[in-house]
Amino acid sequence: MILVVDVGNSRIKAAVFEQAMLLESYVFDNINLKINIQNILNKFQKVTELVVSSVANLDKQSFLDFDSSLKVSFITTTDSFPFHNKYSTPQTLGIDRMILAAGAVLAFPNQNRLVIDVGTCITYDFIDDQNNYLGGAIAPGLRLRYESLHNYTAKLPLLSLESPNYITGNSTSNSIHSGIVNGVVYEIDGFINEYKLSYPNFIIILTGGDTDFLAKRLKNTIFANSNFLLESLNQTHQYKIKND
Repeated sequence: MILVVDVGNSRIKAAVFEQAMLLESYVFDNINLKINIQNILNKFQKVTELVVSSVANLDKQSFLDFDSSLKVSFITTTDSFPFHNKYSTPQTLGIDRMILAAGAVLAFPNQNRLVIDVGTCITYDFIDDQNNYLGGAIAPGLRLRYESLHNYTAKLPLLSLESPNYITGNSTSNSIHSGIVNGVVYEIDGFINEYKLSYPNFIIILTGGDTDFLAKRLKNTIFANSNFLLESLNQTHQYKIKND
């Protein structure tokens, strides 16, 4: 068994895999990191490997403390990946985007793929059917948009995420909900439609913390999987073992 851990901007995701099968997934904060990992290991005592990736400042020692009983591995940008990186500044490409791209290539061979990760930021990553990673886009996520309206204006309130069933907001709160949620939906559908004009044989993968909230609102047909990053991390690790 393998325990994979992804350290994100705002939270930590983890999952236990038996080969390609996801047995259980978790989300927690960084405060009780070691306690949470130990609790997982206590439940799944057949785990033999701990695989970690991080876009945040990573305290490697917190994970290396487990190396007396587990093999601990870190996925970094210098590892082997199953795509050709055509990004003009490859050294700035986040490891999370690289792992998502790798997962898309390994899970959906010989297709054009657009991976949309709806978390703290919304990232778009495009990999063509020749396994060329061409880049994408980065935009603020839903909660960042709510926080920005509040933090950078004098009077707009900080609201929690809600689902508007209207376009025209009849109050300040309703207008904020409409602008943010509908705006994100139109943005995502717009990106998808633009790619569809140029690329056939096309799959859209939606993942991240807001997957379930957004998936049913999009007009385009998508493959929605909130655990796709964790699955991709497991697949990338297996690819690394075979190709190093």
